[in-house]
Amino acid sequence: MAALFGRRLRRGATTTAVAALAVAALSASQAPAIVPGGGENGKQASGSSVPDESPDSASGDSSYHTDLPPLNTPDKPGTSIDLPDLEGAAEAGIPATVLSAYKQAEQRLGVTNPGCNLPWQLLAAIGKVESGQARGGRVDDNGTTFTPILGPVLNGVGFANISDTDNGAYDGDKTHDRAVGPMQFIPSTWATWGQDANGDGRKDPNNIFDAALAAGRYLCANNRDLSLKSNLDQAILSYNRSREYLATVLSWLEYYKRGSHEVPDGTGVLPEGPGPLNPGGPSNSPSPGPTTSPSPDESPTTNPPKPPKPPATKPPTTPPTKPPTTPPTTPPTTPPTTPPTPAPVVEHLEDAGTGKLSATAGTEFAGRVTVRGEDGKGKAVGKAAVRFTIVGDTDATFAGGSKNATGVSGATGVAKAPALRAGEKTGDFTVRADVVGRTVPAVDFTATVTERQADAVARTSDKEMTAAPGGEFADSIQVKATNNGVIAPGVAVKATMIKSADDASAADKGPYFKDAAGKPLRALTDLKTDAQGLLVLPKIFADDATGTFLLRVETAGGAKVTIELKVTAPEA
Repeated sequence: MAALFGRRLRRGATTTAVAALAVAALSASQAPAIVPGGGENGKQASGSSVPDESPDSASGDSSYHTDLPPLNTPDKPGTSIDLPDLEGAAEAGIPATVLSAYKQAEQRLGVTNPGCNLPWQLLAAIGKVESGQARGGRVDDNGTTFTPILGPVLNGVGFANISDTDNGAYDGDKTHDRAVGPMQFIPSTWATWGQDANGDGRKDPNNIFDAALAAGRYLCANNRDLSLKSNLDQAILSYNRSREYLATVLSWLEYYKRGSHEVPDGTGVLPEGPGPLNPGGPSNSPSPGPTTSPSPDESPTTNPPKPPKPPATKPPTTPPTKPPTTPPTTPPTTPPTTPPTPAPVVEHLEDAGTGKLSATAGTEFAGRVTVRGEDGKGKAVGKAAVRFTIVGDTDATFAGGSKNATGVSGATGVAKAPALRAGEKTGDFTVRADVVGRTVPAVDFTATVTERQADAVARTSDKEMTAAPGGEFADSIQVKATNNGVIAPGVAVKATMIKSADDASAADKGPYFKDAAGKPLRALTDLKTDAQGLLVLPKIFADDATGTFLLRVETAGGAKVTIELKVTAPEA
């Protein structure tokens, strides 16, 4: 359930006072009431007025960090509320890969669900409260946390009681569930909302790209419009059913909306309050490192031990040496502080050896779109999110059926798109690569889909085709197409009554097919083999001409077979 709120949220302020001030700052008169957190087994305490849209929440009402953004008091007469302090605040820094994941999720949902109006700052606020931005950005080149981030065991002791739903696959616990990953999804919720946002073929709650997109879709559920205050509150409360949680997330949302900046991965500021990554919080997961000690003005929960009395000393017999009256000639100097080196960003994107992109309809492209990101000095930039988009009139998709995918560059600056699969529509289309969150010229690649082909076609029967003048051929003609000895489904076929073996133009007499109106037709083009590479031609009719005529069947790819049709008058 809710976090342990016996601890102070900010130095010199109690939980209720600071939360109220922060929410007042961001929502004027719209701040929600602050009431105690959830009760046993995930049920909300009475008087909380939290809408219970479903019996579950995304995080299982697990613990979270209660730290609020840095505050200052406006120096204006009559002003009494605290506002976010953004001037040089380290708290405004978001690790580069984590920030890219939030912005990518906003852009993806802006296309697939524009009515939701999801701001990336909301994902950043929840990510801050849930995991301290993935433990300050401790993620690898693909955006996956180096070690799992696990919430407390949801065994009903202080939190919800949720029996195991994933056989320990995500949280390592086969008895009870635990919230998992930088966005703290419980396994049962992840099973419904999990996403593969980075195109690696996995839905991983420990990957910030996958988790951020899943969180965005979860918040946009039920046709919510997050630009509306009531819908925004409902979405946040669906993540963790606590009014304190709502107030804390709203505070960070407003803070990030007022300004933020990118910092290198692994250098984000870690929260001090309880949560899934600090030893002070109710969690069994290891801490990534030391946390900040409580400030001197924080009241301890127990009486501190009395300091020992200093040992008795005899007064000195010799008076102390008088200090020199002449001040030092050189004043002490303050060692210069070196500003942190800004994280490199992509200034140039280029082809990294993609090669020719061509595939037969219905097959996978052999090559993959590959790009390299560089900074202004031509050096490779790692951990940059690159978006790949299929543009043009085509039914080709990336693996998984999507028209969009995201890759993360490695240490060499190279990012690869997922494998491309050709659809049935032939022709050219474009794959565009651009950098997420950066205005950098995109790189376009032309991909070509060619029609299915066959290198051999043959009739499946050797029965002679005969008919009387003015009659019809009793038997149908069936052919089978293959390519490299394998059946060739979906191959285009044309059938033509030709004039002679040396003249493949359509004949003007002899056997014919019929069109929809029943008129003679001696050439058919809209034909394709079925899934087994077979094609049965329409019924064939004879006019009054007698003799031996030729039917030529030809496939895409140039395979041909010629079949004799004999029209003879019956004997007297």
